[in-house]
Amino acid sequence: MESNGHRRVRRREHLVRENGDTGLSYSIDELDPWTAWAYKPRTISLLFVGACFLIWASGALDPESSESGDLVTSVKRGVWAMIAVFLAYCLLQAPSTVLIRPHPAIWRLVHGMAVVYLVALTFLLFQKRDDARQFMKFLHPDLGVELPERSYGADCRIYIPENPTSRFKNVYETLFDEFVVAHIFGWWGKAILIRNQPLLWVLSIGFELMEFTFRHMLPNFNECWWDSIILDILTCNWFGIWAGMHTVRYFDGKTYEWVGISRQPNIIGKVKRTLGQFTPAQWDKDEWHPLLGPMRFVQVLSLCIVFLTVELNTFFLKFCLWIPPRNPVIVYRLILWWLIAIPTIREYNSYLQDRKPVKKVGAFCWLSLAICIVELLIGIKFGHGLYPKAMPQWLVIFWLSIGVTLVSFILIWSWKLQRNFGKKRR
Repeated sequence: MESNGHRRVRRREHLVRENGDTGLSYSIDELDPWTAWAYKPRTISLLFVGACFLIWASGALDPESSESGDLVTSVKRGVWAMIAVFLAYCLLQAPSTVLIRPHPAIWRLVHGMAVVYLVALTFLLFQKRDDARQFMKFLHPDLGVELPERSYGADCRIYIPENPTSRFKNVYETLFDEFVVAHIFGWWGKAILIRNQPLLWVLSIGFELMEFTFRHMLPNFNECWWDSIILDILTCNWFGIWAGMHTVRYFDGKTYEWVGISRQPNIIGKVKRTLGQFTPAQWDKDEWHPLLGPMRFVQVLSLCIVFLTVELNTFFLKFCLWIPPRNPVIVYRLILWWLIAIPTIREYNSYLQDRKPVKKVGAFCWLSLAICIVELLIGIKFGHGLYPKAMPQWLVIFWLSIGVTLVSFILIWSWKLQRNFGKKRR
């Protein structure tokens, strides 16, 4: 005889088939007997658990033990405790996003982490450059030390005849650089986020143009032609985009049976369903359509500009704040940005496809843009006086010409559409 839990699951599956699953209020997992506990509110219980943890960590019942440490340690512990309390509040009480897998609370936690990062960047923006560099030592003890200059374009020869040990030394050193693997995995992740191959190639070529534009400012951007074109665009970026788009097509064409864990027939099925909880409930087709109209073109172009700015901020922040490429702080920031970008792209694409006359972007879109702006301001403020070389005049003329061409194209396009609309009305 079927239990009440199974009957609720079957009724929920029928509603999903008939009306579609919006993923905003509840899902099949909430009604599954094995996982229903994870979707019930436990706010009061967790509040008491958190209070007990604070009593233990702060030494509230044993003040003498907490007074034995130094001031710096106490301040560090207090700041981390503040962040933990805020993240716990976001985990339990923050508004849910459009994503429900693996659990809405995970994305509420990411929302809180984005707010903490934005607040920390705002604090850093109000410091002096030297003080900000020393402040980074609180995040990692190896920071606060000036970085050695590293240029990839000092010698662009592919074949070095005077080197007896390795005549292809420049190629080998570039191929086995740590950034090669980062390039591939980075573009694989971007392909899963964007899910549009032409747009990904615009971003890929666009970033190489950004490196070429700012190579007079950052030594890392001074690359050889074969490094930028062959290794970056045609090898690492291409393979990452190819792998990411194949991942998207695999999951997009897969038939999902999102039944509860309790209804799986064997242990292997239960394990697969548990792992499947960490994949999207459904893979939406992101329809960007940049040529749909002038406004849509500007909106998609704005996405590309913000995307490229976030990537450029990585290198300028490293340079200004003396953060080595292999330092874990860089990895933490990239992981946080990837987690923030997942709901941001979904929210922005939903915003573009929404036909309502009055609409607004989601919370993650607002947070992402705010973080990008504050990071850019930090790079501008702390980079003052660090770049003695001015941008070449021909490069300024080139980008001014691109800007004038884009603005003229959008204005002519809008004028033609307006004229055609007027003719149809007459």
